[in-house]
Amino acid sequence: MSRLIGVMGEPGSGKTTSLRNLLSEETYYIDCDGKGLNWRGWKAQYNTENKNYYKTSNPNTVRNLLKAIDEKAPKIKNIIIDTLNNLMVSEEMRRCKEKGYDKWMDLAQSVWDIVDDSLKFREDLNIIILFHIQKDEETGFVRIKTNGRKTEKNNIDSKFNTLFYAKCVDGKYIFETHANNSTARTPMGAFEEMQIDNDISKVLEILKEF
Repeated sequence: MSRLIGVMGEPGSGKTTSLRNLLSEETYYIDCDGKGLNWRGWKAQYNTENKNYYKTSNPNTVRNLLKAIDEKAPKIKNIIIDTLNNLMVSEEMRRCKEKGYDKWMDLAQSVWDIVDDSLKFREDLNIIILFHIQKDEETGFVRIKTNGRKTEKNNIDSKFNTLFYAKCVDGKYIFETHANNSTARTPMGAFEEMQIDNDISKVLEILKEF
C-alpha cells in the first residue's frame, strides 16, 4: 500500500516550498495550478526532458499518470499533486453550462477517486497532495477546501492518516502535526511536537518507520 500525505494551507503558507529538498530524480511533479514551483533552479530539476513534470488540470489525466508511474516508473518514489483544488475548480468551469445533479456527482467522484487510488499503489511510493483550506466563520475550524456540498460530504480529510497544516508563524514556515482547531493529524508517535519545519524530505524519513 502506498503512503498518502496531505498538506493543506493558505496561499503563501509554504506548501510548495516544503518540497524543495526532495530528490528530483525520484520525484514526479503534477502541476495542476500551472504556475510551476517557487525556488530558483526548479526548471532544471523538473521538466519534460527529465520525465518528471506534467502540467494538467484534468482529473482523468492525473489518475492515468498515477497509474502509469506506479506500473512503469519504479525509480519514482514521490508523486506530487499541486493542488487538488485547482482540479476541482477547473473541472467545474469546464462543465459550468451543464445543469442537474449528475455534474456534481461526477465532480465529487473524480476527486474521491484520485485520493482513493493514491492508497492502492506500490509500497515504496509516496503520494503527496497539496490543498487549499476552508475555515468556518464561527469557530475558525480549518479543513481541506472542497467545491460543492457533495464533495464536502465525502469528507476527504478522513482518507489521510498524515495531513499537515502549513502555516507561517512569526516569519517561520512550519507544519502543524496535530489537530489544533483543524483536521491536521499524523500517526501516533511519529511527531511529538505540534510544530515542525516544513520539509517533506524530513517527514518522509520519519514516516519510513510507520
